[in-house]
Amino acid sequence: MNADVVDQILALKTWAIVGLSNNTQRPAFEVSALLLQKGHRIVPVHPKAESVHGQKGYSSLEEIEFPIDVVDVFVNSTLAGVVVDDAIRIGAKAVWLQLGVIDQNAMDRAQKAGLLAVMDKCPAIEYRKRVL
Repeated sequence: MNADVVDQILALKTWAIVGLSNNTQRPAFEVSALLLQKGHRIVPVHPKAESVHGQKGYSSLEEIEFPIDVVDVFVNSTLAGVVVDDAIRIGAKAVWLQLGVIDQNAMDRAQKAGLLAVMDKCPAIEYRKRVL
């Protein structure tokens, strides 16, 4: 994975976090808190459409009425392709498949559509690698 692509994605501001809920035991909760701390806008996307960290939640990417830069995918690998296809459809600039979320075909579709794409990585870990 090209570190430059990771840096380009980390520079983008509005992140839809697919799979984010108020379950504090889930990695998405901690990662989204770190993204907020780093100055990103987070948009929770979960079937329950819960507000998380004070940010309004949506039940799907299609419901969001403003542009999304990054779709951060915290769902099972078997569901990741559908989320990536939705990210392409809404015009996102990038997709980020979290640690353990693997779908090479979805990554290929994202890249072919012109999106920046990262798979099997965590933005929190990547940020920690970049701390000065």
